[in-house]
Parts: sequence; structure tokens; C-alpha cells
Amino acid sequence: MNQIITSLLETDAYKFSMGQAIYHQFSDYKTTWSFKCRNKDVHFTPEMIEEIKNQIKMYCDLRFSEEELEYLHSIKWIKGSYVDFLRLWKPRYEDFIFSDDAECGLAIETKGTWLNTSMYEIPTLAIVNEVYFRMAFDYNTLFESFKERTEAKIKGLSDGTYNIGAFSEFGLRRRLSAEAQDLVVAMLKNADCGESTFVGTSNVYLAKKHGVTPVGTMAHEWIMSVGQGNHKHNPAFSNWYALDAWVKEYGVLNGTALTDTITTDCFLRDFQLTYSTLFSGVRHDSGDPIEWGEKMIKHYESLGIDPTTKTLLFSDSLDFERATKILAHFKGRAKVAFGIGTFLSNDTCEHALNIVMKTTVCNGVDVAKISDVQGKGMCRNPEYVHYLNRCIEWRMEHETVLIR
Repeated sequence: MNQIITSLLETDAYKFSMGQAIYHQFSDYKTTWSFKCRNKDVHFTPEMIEEIKNQIKMYCDLRFSEEELEYLHSIKWIKGSYVDFLRLWKPRYEDFIFSDDAECGLAIETKGTWLNTSMYEIPTLAIVNEVYFRMAFDYNTLFESFKERTEAKIKGLSDGTYNIGAFSEFGLRRRLSAEAQDLVVAMLKNADCGESTFVGTSNVYLAKKHGVTPVGTMAHEWIMSVGQGNHKHNPAFSNWYALDAWVKEYGVLNGTALTDTITTDCFLRDFQLTYSTLFSGVRHDSGDPIEWGEKMIKHYESLGIDPTTKTLLFSDSLDFERATKILAHFKGRAKVAFGIGTFLSNDTCEHALNIVMKTTVCNGVDVAKISDVQGKGMCRNPEYVHYLNRCIEWRMEHETVLIR
């Protein structure tokens, strides 16, 4: 197969925003990441695994070009010191561990500094996804069905069937292929989207190539590692530690807070007046989107903050129909935006893969995500999940809420 990842820019934008903060504040942290395929009917053959390993070897030979570094430096929140670090940085194949010891036939772990392992997640998932679909099916048939469905979606925007306001493409990790994601970003940039507006893509390489905005702020790994990676921290306060470190790095820039790492209710205990004012908005990634949006509006109002000045960014399993309903519900009550992934980057005549790669250990101890819905968490130690839940429950039941 041709090389899948051809540039180190080909990752999600939040990897650079988190990467800069990791470099400046947590460069000594070490993490372990674990791959998981949630599809029960998917099996990776030995031939697929060999191709995945070969593709990751080629990825690990890449370096940033000066042109790419200049592009990163042009993003207003990226600092010269981080760009200088990236000038020296390259992936390490030695950080990857492969085996067939998994129900799906493929197990991958990465171990090393958080600075390194954080950067491996998105390219690894993109490689796994493309190798699988090219080797398990007739790729040309899949690509044609993808193209036809993309054209139909854009027609639905232009003729008013769907109105989703501002939206971005978030599908790199589970895309059909590099070719497919490139096509959809190009088509959306040049399309008549009716009353909707295509803002950009999470894929920094494609954002640069097509002259659109690279979109992304933080992921669950940030809250998990900052909040739970320090053994002295009470993990029920993970969000406070993560928000505090983010503000130290960015001030009022680059500020969309992710709410559901240890449940949104617990997040709101720390998202009080200071952080609610400093952050431009919040991102939804699990649970009922309408209930979540109502909860966030009520929270802003309780602090005396006008919700219409804040952005509610929705990014959980979206399609145009769901996004249209969400926008209609909240229109005029808050700024609404969408990050739409697999629906845009891998909608074909075959089911998409549901694959993830999550932080499972930080600084030698387990870490976990307790989201707003069952099934989205991932932790190798059930005892740690029980401990984390007990910490959250104790805080929620005993703490007096202070507006600060």
C-alpha cells in the first residue's frame, strides 16, 4: 500500500494545543495508551497487522518541514518555543508494542513520554482504519458509495433540508482513507451549504492544504493525565487541575472546555465564575445533547453570564439530521457549533469501525474516564474505576458549592 500518513501535520489540531501545554508544564509525564476495537464482528488478519506495522514505521520516519513549522507558528496560540521543540521532534517506533492478543486480532500499546505518546493516537487510528477497509473490502466500491453519499449530504444543505449552522469536519481518526477525507473537505469548502457554514477541519494538514481553519482545543487525555497523573491529586478535582493548567498556558485563547471526562455534573463544580468567564464555550461528547445543553445554559445563567455569548460545541455521533434538531432547539439561546466525524469521513455501504486509543496509565498509575453514558470509558483496572467513582460521589454529596 502507498504511505497513508505523509506529513506530521496530519493529526487533529487539539494534539498541538495539548502538546504545547504538555511541553511547557508536563514534559516529564509518562503515559501508556491502549487500542480497542469496539466492533464485535471485526477481525484483523495477520496480513493487515503487518501492513499496519509497516505504515507506522513509515510514519515514524517523518519530520516536520520548515514550511509546516511556519504554518503552525502562524496560529495565534502556538508559541515559538514549542515550534522549536517540534523542529527536533520525531516519532519513535520503539514506543509501539503490537500483538494479536485481542478479540479483534489486533492489540496495540504505546509507552513513553506523554509528549510522544499523545502524538501517536490519531495517526495510528487513521492507519488502522484505512488498512482495514482497503484490505477487507473492494475499496473502489466503498469510495464510490462514499462520494455519492457526500454529494447527497451537500445537496441536503444547499436545498435547506438541513440547517446546522457552523460546523467542522472531525473525522480523521475513523476516516475511510486519506483520499476520502481530502475529498470531503475540498467539496465542503467549495459547496453551497445553504444557511449552514463550513468552518474547517480538525486535520491540520488538510486545513493548511485547503486554506480552512484547523479546529480543536482539548481531549479527555488532558483532564485524565493532568488531573489523575499526579498521585497527590484527588481525582474528583481532575477538571480543576486541567482547567487551571490550560488557563496558565493560554489565558483567554483557545478556550473550549470538555465537560464529560468525570461526568458533566462534577465538571460544573469546578467550572464556576472564573473559568466560565475565561473559556469561550464547552464541548459535548456523551449523553443526551439536549439535556446537556439545557444544563449548560442554566449553569451560565446561574452565574450571571449571558449564554448567547458562549458556544455549545456538539461532537458526539452526529449526522446532519441530529445537528439540525439540536440547532433548532438552541438557536438564539447560545452560540451553537458542530464537530462532525465519521458521518462525513466514512459513510459508505459498509459499517464504519468503532476504534479508539485511550490513555490507560499515567506516571505508573491507572487513569480512567467516567463519561455521561455507559460504554465510552476505558480502564484496565476495575478497582481504580470504583475508587474514582467513590471520590466523585463523595465530592458531589458532601461539598458546599462556592461561586469563585
